[in-house]
Amino acid sequence: MYIDHPIRHFLDKLASKSPEPGGGSVAALTGSLGAGLVSMVCSLTLGKEKYKDVQPQVEALIKESEKLRTEMQDLIQKDTEVYGGLSEVYKMPKNTDAEKAARTAKMQEALKLACQVPFEIGLKSLEVAKLAERAAEIGNVAAVSDAGVAVLLAQACAQSAALNVKINVNSIKDEAYNKQTWSKMQDVLEQVAALEKSVMETTYKKMG
Repeated sequence: MYIDHPIRHFLDKLASKSPEPGGGSVAALTGSLGAGLVSMVCSLTLGKEKYKDVQPQVEALIKESEKLRTEMQDLIQKDTEVYGGLSEVYKMPKNTDAEKAARTAKMQEALKLACQVPFEIGLKSLEVAKLAERAAEIGNVAAVSDAGVAVLLAQACAQSAALNVKINVNSIKDEAYNKQTWSKMQDVLEQVAALEKSVMETTYKKMG
């Protein structure tokens, strides 16, 4: 798993001609970084006398951010795995009508799986943005800039996930699935954009 190797290994593989890791894995990594920054803001708030009134909320917040960070880390690998499955389908024979039909059916299944992972990443990016908003509101003001960076990473994660969803739905023949999936993704983008605006306003206001 990429998460078990030095970051240089991931970056070198990313920069190579290998098709994976790609944009989906990068989106998940970006989301995990955002969640990690939320955790950092919380860690710098816990135990501080100045923030004693919000300690329970901060403790709950860091549990959520750490859970999200772990989930995003898992999705880094999962995205490469579904791409691998899609690559295997491309290798299926298509010499006869039966082979072509089987290949097409498997292709549609694989494309939906390849779409589902970035879709899940997008949903989690929204959760990261929500946590960043809370961290900016109640967290240590000395680390408020990190809450701002967290929401920017959540926004980048959401946009990146959306691109990966879109390129897959363009090849999926199930129009109802495509419409529903893309509509939900657009809703996520709108919510994350609104949260980014709110958090950045809070961040700059607190920095003075």
